[in-house]
Order: sequence, then C-alpha cells, then structure tokens
Amino acid sequence: MAKVLLLIALCVLPALVSATRMVKNPLVVQGQVYCDRCRAGFETPKTRNMAGAKVKVECSDRKSGQVVYKKEGYTDSTGHYKIVVSEDHLDEICDAILVKSAQPDCAKMSPGRERARVVLTNFNGIASNTRFANAMGFMADEADAGCAEIMKLYQEEDV
Repeated sequence: MAKVLLLIALCVLPALVSATRMVKNPLVVQGQVYCDRCRAGFETPKTRNMAGAKVKVECSDRKSGQVVYKKEGYTDSTGHYKIVVSEDHLDEICDAILVKSAQPDCAKMSPGRERARVVLTNFNGIASNTRFANAMGFMADEADAGCAEIMKLYQEEDV
C-alpha cells in the first residue's frame, strides 16, 4: 500500500502542478498601437502612437484552435502597452490582438497589422521574461494633408 501511495505521489502530483502552469516570474507582453494617418498600411512620418487603445493577448490550443486564455489591457499615454501573463502557454498559439481604437476618426484596423504573434513560454531559450509584439495599427478615415508627398518618397522610380 505504501508503494502505491508513493507511486501516486510521484506520478500524479507533478502532473497536477504542471497543469496549472504558473510561472515563477510572469511573462510580460509589450508592444505599441498607432494610427496610420496616411492610410499607407505601414508606419510613416505622419503615424502617431495611440493612447487608450484596447488590446488583448489571446492563446489558442494548438490542436483544436479553441481559445484557452484571454487577457485585455490598454495603451498608455505614449501608445505602449504591457500585459502581464502569469501562466506558461507552451503548447498554445498566442497573439497580441487589437480590440478597439481610442480615436473615432482612426478606428479601422489596418489589414495585416491587427495582430502580432508572441511566444509565451519559458521553455524556448529566451532569457528575458519580456515578449515584444510587433506594432499594431488602425487607419485614419481619411489621409492627412501632406500624405501624397510622403507616399511619393516610398515609390521606386522606373528606370
């Protein structure tokens, strides 16, 4: 009987502990949100960081695709956000995702810039607990004055 209890303690308890997957030092997802004032689809000199934008970190099961974790946050006065994640998400696909703009005239999510993949595990060789997400953006309803000149700078000349 003692051997059975010992076997249960050695097999079951570690499984229960790893099921909670709490991390000793929480991971921090960090990024920024901007308003694309030129509607370029990328950052330009007219781009402005957005304070008060709502973002979330969402993780889905790698096999089923079912959302298993979600946490929301907001950008600060400089357009940057930090979302603390206390659990390890080793076998999950996680993204930082735009939720809502803080500016009614710049509320359309920029296609391809509405989410950013982040790796949320300590079992990948990354020493830091900070995970940097690519910048995400919204597009202005109408391009600002001066954007046509800026866009010309990005065009290649035909030779």
